Amino acid sequence: MSSMQFSSVLPLEGKACVCPVRSANNGCERLKVGDSSSLRHEMALRRKCNGARGGAANGAQCVLTSDASPDTLVVRSSFRRNYADPNEVAAVILGGGTGTQLFPLTSTRATPAVPIGGCYRLIDIPMSNCFNSGINKIFVMTQFNSASLNRHIHRTYLGGGINFTDGSVEVLAATQMPGEAAGWFRGTADAVRKFIWVLEDYYKHKSIEHILILSGDQLYRMDYMELVQKHVDDNADITLSCAPVGESRASEYGLVKFDSSGRVIQFSEKPKGADLEAMKVDTSFLNFAIDDPAKNPYIASMGVYVFKREVLLNLLKSRYTELHDFGSEILPRALHDHNVQAYVFTDYWEDIGTIRSFFDANMALCEQPPKFEFYDPKTPFFTSPRYLPPTKSDKCRIKEAIISHGCFLRECTIEHSIIGVRSRLNSGSVLKNAMMMGADLYETEDEISGLLSEGKVPIGVGENSKLSNCIIDMNARIGRDVVIANSEGVQEADRPEEGYYIRSGIVVILKNATVKDGTVV
Repeated sequence: MSSMQFSSVLPLEGKACVCPVRSANNGCERLKVGDSSSLRHEMALRRKCNGARGGAANGAQCVLTSDASPDTLVVRSSFRRNYADPNEVAAVILGGGTGTQLFPLTSTRATPAVPIGGCYRLIDIPMSNCFNSGINKIFVMTQFNSASLNRHIHRTYLGGGINFTDGSVEVLAATQMPGEAAGWFRGTADAVRKFIWVLEDYYKHKSIEHILILSGDQLYRMDYMELVQKHVDDNADITLSCAPVGESRASEYGLVKFDSSGRVIQFSEKPKGADLEAMKVDTSFLNFAIDDPAKNPYIASMGVYVFKREVLLNLLKSRYTELHDFGSEILPRALHDHNVQAYVFTDYWEDIGTIRSFFDANMALCEQPPKFEFYDPKTPFFTSPRYLPPTKSDKCRIKEAIISHGCFLRECTIEHSIIGVRSRLNSGSVLKNAMMMGADLYETEDEISGLLSEGKVPIGVGENSKLSNCIIDMNARIGRDVVIANSEGVQEADRPEEGYYIRSGIVVILKNATVKDGTVV
């Protein structure tokens, strides 16, 4: 059998195991599947199989031998001649389009600026992954409703506590150059093309060899240098990070097929019907990493790409000047005359593309144990330092919840919910299966008393209000005795004059909205 580098990719026809890897004095050890004792240990083993990123160029290569059973893996030490250097990598984070699928959360903000997990923003995911991977040359491209995104980036990464060594974060806002047609970015590739002159000038001075293209609307933790290392090892022109997905959501993604060497041989953007069926693959080679691979018979592109610098410049400036999107236009053509490789990512990954997926991803954070955690001492997620006091609670019942800092909770019940910064819940209020994003500011006790005496509603949730299956956007004012439950099961509704929309059965209370006392939704 031929050898192959894992986290690279394994052939669709075979089976192998990546997690069962340990170093041995003789450089080779065989372990049984499932020998690792924890998810964190498995992740460490997987990184070891990819090759450690240290000062030495030693690596570990996973080798399938003819005497290996489906449940064993042989590991041999090898010398890696082409070590990927994070100083030669620049990341480009795309700020997204109009965000129609996440509306109304994107009515006044860009998609990457949408709050998640209580105190973070979606942009914090790729930014933190970059820093934790040692990549500190980052461009963020923004266009629609970008004020809050720009403010958050400045507070967190430009004027705050992140220190750069020979690195930078630059925000590139949509603009129009002389001689260009008017209009916004027309796709992911067009966004990069419009600023190619900025990137070229930067690359000349910083010796950049690889360009990492990232999305600003996903939830996952990844060491990008493992992806770049595979890109270097394969001498690839382009490398796509991919993930196994199930039948129900496969048509939402670009799907790929690749051969036994990991080279992508087919790419289909959001196929339907027979075209979708044709993209099915045998994912049994992933039995080491996911439960019941048969439930995930498709391999989806994550929208995370690595390009050789010259390949990207050639594709955008010369080869495909009239094409505007990487996934639907450029990549399907490029794989015919470029070495396009696949990197299979098997850890938690969620594309936050709709209100339903956004809501479900947040609720999953409350599960015990959760599939994804923001906390990891070695790879922390960064966000804006707000310098808020600890949350104060008084006679509350809290179960399976995430409570952010700076909250005031009084005699309330919170179950399987996320409570954002500066949230205020009053006596008798109940939140169940809800995401409350919090507030941008505090109201003093005197201000609250004044509002109540005038018959107005303070920021937060009023007394005896019952809220479930909903998202409460920033600075919302929920009155007393309000019931939000969508008991009639309405799937879609537009009620902006009443302060809410319903999307996929989830009630979304608008930012700065006021829901009057006694309202029932």
